[in-house]
Amino acid sequence: MTRAKNQPAEDPIVERIEDVDVAAEMQGSFLEYAYSVIYSRALPDARDGLKPVQRRILYQMNEMGLRPDRGHVKSARVVGEVMGKLHPHGDTAIYDTLVRMAQAFTLRVPLVDGHGNFGSLDDGPAASRYTEARLASPALAMTEGLDENVVDFVPNYDNQLTQPEVLPAAYPNLLVNGASGIAVGMATNMAPHNLIEVVGAARHLIAHPNATLDELMEFVPGPDLPTGGTIVGLSGIKDAYATGRGSFKTRARVSVESITARKTGLVVTELPYLVGPEKVIEKIKDGVNAKKINGISDVTDLTDRTNGLRLVIGIKTGFSPDAVLEQLYRLTPLEDSFNINNVALVDGGPQTLGLRELLQVYVAHRISVVTRRSEYRLARRRERLHLVDGLLIAILDIDEVIQLIRGSDDTAAARARLIEVFDLSQVQADYILELQLRRLTKFSRIELEAERDKLRAEIEELEALLASRHRIEALVSDELAEIAERFGTPRRTLLTDARPSIAGAAAKRAAAVLEVADVPCRVFLSATGRIARVDLPVGDEGAPVITVPARRSKHDAIRSTLDTTSRAEIGAVTSLGRLIRFTPVDLPMLPPTSVQLGAGVKIGDYLALPNRDEKVLAIVSLDSDRSIALGTKQGVVKRVATGAYPNKPEFEVIGLKAGDEVVGAVQGDETDELVFVATDAQLLRFPAAIVRPQGCPAGGMAGINLGSGAHVVHFTSIAADDVPEAVVVTIAATTDTLLGTDPGSAKVSDFDEFPAKGRATGGVRAQRFLKGEDALHLAWVGRSPALAVGPDGTARTLPDSGAKRDASGQPLEAVVGAIGTRIG
Repeated sequence: MTRAKNQPAEDPIVERIEDVDVAAEMQGSFLEYAYSVIYSRALPDARDGLKPVQRRILYQMNEMGLRPDRGHVKSARVVGEVMGKLHPHGDTAIYDTLVRMAQAFTLRVPLVDGHGNFGSLDDGPAASRYTEARLASPALAMTEGLDENVVDFVPNYDNQLTQPEVLPAAYPNLLVNGASGIAVGMATNMAPHNLIEVVGAARHLIAHPNATLDELMEFVPGPDLPTGGTIVGLSGIKDAYATGRGSFKTRARVSVESITARKTGLVVTELPYLVGPEKVIEKIKDGVNAKKINGISDVTDLTDRTNGLRLVIGIKTGFSPDAVLEQLYRLTPLEDSFNINNVALVDGGPQTLGLRELLQVYVAHRISVVTRRSEYRLARRRERLHLVDGLLIAILDIDEVIQLIRGSDDTAAARARLIEVFDLSQVQADYILELQLRRLTKFSRIELEAERDKLRAEIEELEALLASRHRIEALVSDELAEIAERFGTPRRTLLTDARPSIAGAAAKRAAAVLEVADVPCRVFLSATGRIARVDLPVGDEGAPVITVPARRSKHDAIRSTLDTTSRAEIGAVTSLGRLIRFTPVDLPMLPPTSVQLGAGVKIGDYLALPNRDEKVLAIVSLDSDRSIALGTKQGVVKRVATGAYPNKPEFEVIGLKAGDEVVGAVQGDETDELVFVATDAQLLRFPAAIVRPQGCPAGGMAGINLGSGAHVVHFTSIAADDVPEAVVVTIAATTDTLLGTDPGSAKVSDFDEFPAKGRATGGVRAQRFLKGEDALHLAWVGRSPALAVGPDGTARTLPDSGAKRDASGQPLEAVVGAIGTRIG
């Protein structure tokens, strides 16, 4: 074939071969891949606690206007916007992240409000075309202020758009919601925490920059998991808070209940973090089939959307529920471990951080955000004030301004003449040229002058704020407190220092661990609401032996004491007239040689009381022949007949009238004397024998005749043998001051000073009020000595005993929050 005339010759093919060191190429490529995974995918930023994909989802949803007050949109639309504009990766990864931020069982404070099937602990979510989403209210706090230059913006993947390098984050999201991710050569696994506790620690660190870890742990004692449960063993948590690495074990919250009249079961209402009921059921079935788990008859999942998680495990007749539960803790996910590895990005590099370092990074970020926001607002207000000043000049000489503009050939000439005649800036002149005629009214001038004054005040305030580091820190602290009040919820996870289960491979060892000895113990309930148990050694004569601490410590004033055994079923009587059954086997165990109830657990958390105003007043035996005596705020008295307790986990022991509540409960004999003390300083004592025992549904009978506006502040019973050593403590104050601010005056008198009266009478005066005092806000009757504690459990000093019955009190130096008896 011949080439056509004038046809250029083809370019010769040049072969180029380069020698490449495979090891060096692999090393470089691997490092680039590792860098990309670490910084752009797997690890969260320590400032806002978000990975890049999470941050991009929240930012793009905010840009789309998907706020809580607007409707949901299809999740697929959100995924498409994020993928097309900010995150050029697979839609599956984006949607999985979106789903996780909407799951209340995954995040302690969800950031996305999902509508539709967003999955469960056992099942995945529906496809993105079926579900809908919008921002949750806490997410607005994460993105608030992005339009005020509070953070730096960086280009997106194709340099056509910008995205925030980090979100403003109005609360410490990394600690609150935790994080998990696997990078190259490193990983992160951070536990969720309670927002109120974390904010408290952050505010304490702002006020005390040199705060120690122990001080911060007083605010953040441990993780608070979204699914609740119980954390056992706290040493690993402190290690994690100190070094960034540690571990702890979580247990399901399980109660022993009567399924039928003749069958007992274990009812699981909370599971360890990220453990679903189907996984637990499968492990139980595998263990039963392999004959590793004994004593289980059936497992029923009664979980629904209305009542939440409820897993009922039937126990075969003759098997101890506690022993079976211990098996389940060892062999199923009812007890699970969580390994903490606090790795996050700080200044662009991965670091392992303890609690104090995590809070320091966040606080520094938040101070930077508030500072930049204040600078932005100051600049905008100065700009606006400049325009307002110019506009006021124009309105004052509006006729001359109009004549000047009309006499100008064009806009540029008018602008130049305005600047020359009225000494205006170019910005002010342009603004006046664009002035609308409706702004020329007298009312507009008044508005402008008011706006000018307001702007000057705001500018002065912002300048003062930026000039003071202390004021900026105070503002950050106040904003954190507001966030905690808006989005904070009570703690869900119970913290105990109990020993976790020991997994043993040998069958004999496992059987030995399962056998929980039913040993004698004494259960203490402090006046401040902490409960613990002491396993009692037995003396030479068979009597329990306990050593009373020589020095007082926090929370050691005792409200109620009960001698029982570790596996016995006992009851807690509450202010709402309920009795809640429980066993002391899982209570924090204190050494009998040094009983310090500060190491106990809060009884409200232990029993998971749904009402924060409900208080536990006493712990009682359900097998005793001694009746329970109750006194109410409205002066009703009742003795509950023994043996009349329903076979239920909780039940009412008194039918309360509307507005009434139980103020005292005690277990005693007919020979005891019942005592009422009212706010009008009247004390009534009468024999318990004249109060006929009644069944649980009964409402009781008249106990004390109350004066106008008075109510009962204390009720108890005194055993006949204790009458000579009993004392009456009364504390009077004025009701005009805020409760807990006025220490008031106190008096300690011998109980024998008060004569007995008949039931349903008014009693006798227990204290004469000083000038300004009008009511008793606290009273206590019991065996001497009386121990007083403050609201935080610290010891308080009371006057010496021996005062006359109706004498006045002596002024106290500090507020008394509760009174009880000593440990013993």
